[in-house]
This record gives sequence, structure tokens and C-alpha cells, in this order.
Amino acid sequence: MYSIRLTFLFVLVLTFGRPSLSAEPLPTELYLRGYSVVPTPRHVEIGETDISLEGSWTWRGDGLTPDHIAIRTLISDMEGFYGITVEAGSRPTKVIRLSVQSGTVKAEGEPGLVQQAYRLRIDSSGVEITGNSDQGLYYGVQTFLQLVKRDPSGSLLIPEIEIQDWPSLQLRILHWDTKHHHDRIETLKRYLDWAARFKVNGISFELEDKFEYPSNPIIGAPGAFTTEQLQEIVDYGLERFIQVIPNVQAPAHMAYVLKHSQFAHLRADGMNYQACLCDEESYNLIFSMYQDVINATQGVDYFHVSTDEVYYAGICDKCEKPYNPENRSLAWVEFVNRAHKFLSERNRRMILWVEYPLLTRHIPLLPPDVINGVLGSDESFIEAQNRHGIRQLAYTSMQGSEYLFPNYWSSESGDFRSRQGRIKSTFNTLTYDAWKGRPIGTFGAAWDDSGLHNETFWLGWATVAQYGWTHGIPSVEQHTADFMRVYYGLNASGMVEIYQELQQQARFFQSSWDRVVSRVRDSGYGNSYGKGIGVIRRDETLPQPAIPALPGLDFVPVYDGKYAELAEKARVYADRAQSLVHQIYDNLSRVERNRYNLEVLLSLALFTRQHDQTIISLKEIENHLSRAREAAESDRARQAVSALIAAYREANRTVEARKQTFETLETIWEKSRYPKGQSVNGREFVHILDDVKDHWADRRPDLSYMVAPQESIDLEGWMAQLSEVLQSYAAEHGVEVDGITLELEPEE
Repeated sequence: MYSIRLTFLFVLVLTFGRPSLSAEPLPTELYLRGYSVVPTPRHVEIGETDISLEGSWTWRGDGLTPDHIAIRTLISDMEGFYGITVEAGSRPTKVIRLSVQSGTVKAEGEPGLVQQAYRLRIDSSGVEITGNSDQGLYYGVQTFLQLVKRDPSGSLLIPEIEIQDWPSLQLRILHWDTKHHHDRIETLKRYLDWAARFKVNGISFELEDKFEYPSNPIIGAPGAFTTEQLQEIVDYGLERFIQVIPNVQAPAHMAYVLKHSQFAHLRADGMNYQACLCDEESYNLIFSMYQDVINATQGVDYFHVSTDEVYYAGICDKCEKPYNPENRSLAWVEFVNRAHKFLSERNRRMILWVEYPLLTRHIPLLPPDVINGVLGSDESFIEAQNRHGIRQLAYTSMQGSEYLFPNYWSSESGDFRSRQGRIKSTFNTLTYDAWKGRPIGTFGAAWDDSGLHNETFWLGWATVAQYGWTHGIPSVEQHTADFMRVYYGLNASGMVEIYQELQQQARFFQSSWDRVVSRVRDSGYGNSYGKGIGVIRRDETLPQPAIPALPGLDFVPVYDGKYAELAEKARVYADRAQSLVHQIYDNLSRVERNRYNLEVLLSLALFTRQHDQTIISLKEIENHLSRAREAAESDRARQAVSALIAAYREANRTVEARKQTFETLETIWEKSRYPKGQSVNGREFVHILDDVKDHWADRRPDLSYMVAPQESIDLEGWMAQLSEVLQSYAAEHGVEVDGITLELEPEE
């Protein structure tokens, strides 16, 4: 064997505890040999020989029983991924030996890192997987299961190799936000399976109203998870060494609670966004919710209090102290300290967002054992936390305000992470920025504000898992390629290009609309800068084609004028969308795993294609209207009527295409989710807009927020107006028209 050490191939130079960049990371030897593992192992010695995976295998466990999760996973995934049966026994076949031996890997770092270490050896005599703990053994099995390639003849191979591996950071937490959707239990279990394969060990499960809250059942949406169901999900995660950490939004982002009339008296300053922190009943309500969730998440060590965007701490008229930056910060501190005491008494370590409105000088007032879930960029703020002993999670986000699909690669729109590209931003955050603090882990956020399907987040989630395990390697390009092989299997083709085109289609969709003052609600309460600032709500729409005027059918074109460039772009994107649909269909028959993920991507490709074609159709409608006007000018009434009918039919085809495409999307998405805003057992979902946050997915209670921009064009209303003009013009010129089917009467 020859040695390849997957240390920082671009040389991380530690200066005052911070890595610095000298060159781009080179491809790892594993990758050059055709093998992909996510996350990339830390220390690798790889030989020159490839060994056939195919044939008969048995497992032997030193003191391990068949129901050990590592053994069960080995058996099920060898069968499910590669069609290979692994049996217990001592028959003279290829053997996989599994054991737990503390101290096998001399890992560097805190005890929480050392216990996750494992050693994997593969040679001609078989496979040996040893973990420093049960968790380490489980991670070693995950690496082995990914460490497979095909030779040109299609045979499955594994390398002659020794790996010693452990994570850079103790906690690798992903964010599952359920503000605007409700996953089925089997979906959440599948998410946990794949999170475990990427060696994730924490999920911040933002429950909002998707839990029953027995002490206040009105909060739980119809069909919310029961205590028993949530515990089932938690237990499933714990078995795979994942803590499903409850995330309860409070005291801000509480519209899911404060929208109900029973709690209206607890609204801060009358808004449903935030609870009044000067009313003891607010604390009683929030802590009762905490207790309900603690009862349903037994075995979990953490609790995510959130404290997200508490813009208005201390503002309500029940507060005795003046509302100013000092008292706002102190009100926030009081909430944190009281929540910390409540949770500490119940053996839960508190995760929270240490951010605005907290002032730097008040950081020493916080309990030092809290975990700050968002490291931030203010160095004086970070230094104050470091001095106080507060540990942080290196926060990175896979979603901000993008519609349909994340900006994994650089984009001209979105927040700074989005413009940089969320994969590269995550690499930089976890390789460099995180070390300004005292990070204990990572937090990979994926907000539900814009209602993206969770299947669009897996590349991003795997990126957080990758660089939380081995920060700095590999390059983002290699990691992306590794992910596609691991997530979709060895037969997938062109998946990176599919993702990149989906991003481009989504950005065209998002940028192609006019944004007008909302007809649903034109303003909200305010934002972090204060009341009444930056609160104009806007909706996406495009103008209708003009209605021809009688008597001469004259009109002013829109899509041959101001929107002509948009129409031309739509033609280009429509062609690309058609190719994208074909690429996804090709992979649907190829991929060996996660085929449902491709169904979701297909629904998005069809959806964006229909959007592109809608803009083309609006231009085509105007082309028909132009022909009608020209015919009217030369007294060719029958041809004018025929052109008007063609315009009507084009609009009708567009409406029907919208309905059919949305029906397809809804069918696919609801395979993994319950219907959005569903009614259950006679209980109706209560839909009231948040007074502060303007979430695209919250514009409507159901999934139709996706087609709200197209519906706002109101082609159905336009068709009704055109029909009146057509009938009047035809009658005036003696042209017989069937008013129902809009067919010309045959000539005699």
C-alpha cells in the first residue's frame, strides 16, 4: 500500500487560530481512483489493488448482536444498494468483521469527537470495521457502504485501503423547518436515514404548529403529530445516533400561536408576530409548550429555544421600563435566563440564536453553557462570547428567499450567501469563519419561508455534513460530484448539470415577475429597524394582454413592447426546460436510489417549463390580436374573428396547462407530505398572515401559492372580456360564431 494523507491539500496555515488559504484543494486520491465518500475521510492509506465486492459475504461481530444498528444497516444497505446478501456465520466466504474497541483510533480533540472515530481496513482477506464506540462503528459502516465503484464491465469494486477517521466538529446539525408543510412520518424516517449516512448527528426540528401541544391543543394544526408520533421519530433518530432536537419558535415568530383569538391578549403591541415579554402569562404559555415537547422527545439532550429575530423585546404597553436599545436587550436576556433555568432543571442543554437585540456588553449576563446557534460576523460580539465561555455552531444556510430551488452556485440575486453560491459559502464558513469563535458544531439551515420542497436541500445538507466532518477538503467541485454518486447511485448521469439548470430556471421564474403592492395585505408591522419600516408587501404578477377596442379592434401591445425582451428570454428558457425534462426522465430509469427526489426535480422542471411557455403564449396571444386588427382594418371581418378565436384558444390552452402542471406537482409533492393546510376530523386550518414576516409560502393556506403569480394574470377574466368583444364584433359584421365553443359557423 502507499500512503495518502487527506490533510489540507491546500495547506491550512494556523494564524491566531484561523486557517488561511494558499491554494485550491486538489482532488483526493480516493476520487482519482473513482471512489466517492461523503464526508471525505480524514486519514487514508490506499493500495494499488481493487477487490471485487460481489460474491458471498458473512459478518462477524465481536460481542455484537444481530439487532445492532450498525449490523442491521450493513445488511439492509448491502442488499438495497448492491443486491448483495450478507449473512451471519463462519462459512469460508468474504468476511466483514465488526467490533467496538475504545481507543482504537487515537483521535485528536474533545471526547465528543473521539467517540465518533472509526478504523476501516479492506484487503484480500476481508473487511474490518472498528469503532471507538457504537457510534464510531456505525460511521465506519456508512463509509464502507459508500466505498464502491463499477469497473468498465459493470462489476462492483472496493479498494484495498485503511482509513482512520473522526470529525472536525462534535455536532453536525441540520435544520428541518416545517412552517409551511407537514412531512409524513415515513418521510422523516427516510430523512434520518440519509442524514445518518452523511454522519449528521443532530436535527433542529422546527415544529411550529405540526405538534399537538396537549396543554394547548388549539396550537397544533389539524393532523399535527401526537406525542407518541414525535417520540417515535425521536427514537428512530437516536438509534442512528441523531438527536432530533425540538425547535420551538418563541417569543418571536409566534404567529402560529398568537393568530388564535385565545392568545390575542398576549400579542406585543397588538401584533401576532411576537409575545409580550412583560406578561407572565406569555412565559407560562411558552414554558407549557416546552414541557409538552420535552415529554415527546425523551432521550434528547438539547432544546433549541430559537430566540430568532426577537425584534421587539419589551415593547408592549404592559412593560414598565421605557422601550429603548438598553431595555430591549435586557428583556431579551431575562427571557433567555428564565428559559435556561426551566430547561436546565429538565436536563436539556439550551441552543439559541445569540443575536439582535442583545448588546455586546450584556453577553456576560448569559449562562455560559448555552450554545449559540448562529456564530455571526461581528468580531467584538464573538470575542465577548469566547471570553464568557459560550460555544457556537457555525451557521450556514441553504435557503433564504429563493423560490423553487436554492442558489447552490453564484447568482446575481439573493442574500450574500446566495450571491456567492451556497456551496462555496458553506465551504468558506466552515473552513475559515467558524474558527473566529469556539465552535462545537455546525448548523445547516434550510428555511421553509419560500416553500421549497425539502428534496431540493440535500446537496446543501450534505455540504454542511462534509465540511463539518473534514473542514477544508475536498474542493466544492469534488464534493458536488461525490454527492451525486453517493445520493443517486453509480448509474446517475449529468446530475450536476440538472441541478445547475434547475437553479437557472428557478431564477428566471423569480426574476420574470413584476412585483406590485399586495392585494391581500399591503403592509405589515415592521422589521428589525423598527415599526413601520420596510413593510410594504408585494405580490408577483404580469400584465394581461390588452383587450381590443371596438370598432376597429385596436390595442396597445404589451409583449411586443415593454416585455418583448422577457418574451425572447422565455423562448430560450423554454427550450432549455424541455431538454431538462428529458435529462431527468433519462435518470429516472438509471438511478439506483432516491428516485423520488428526481420526481420532485421533474415536477420543478415541468413547472418552470410551463411558466416559460406562459410568457411565450402571452406574446402569441398578442400576435393573434395583431392579425385580428390588421384584418379588421382591411374589412376582412371573418379573418378578424378567426384571429380573435385563436387568441382565446391560446389563452385557454395556457390556463389548462397551468392547472395540469400544478396537479402533477401537487400529486408528486404529497407523496412525501400531507396536503398543505389540510382539514382533519372536522378541524379547519386557521390561516392568518404574519404581521411582520412576509413569506411567499404563507400567501395562501394551501400549495396553490406556487401558481398564485400565474393566477394573478387572470387569463380567465381576460378570456371573458375578449369573448364579449368577439361576440359584439362578429354580430356587428354578420359573422356567425358559436358562443360556447367559439367556433366559426361553416361557410355555406
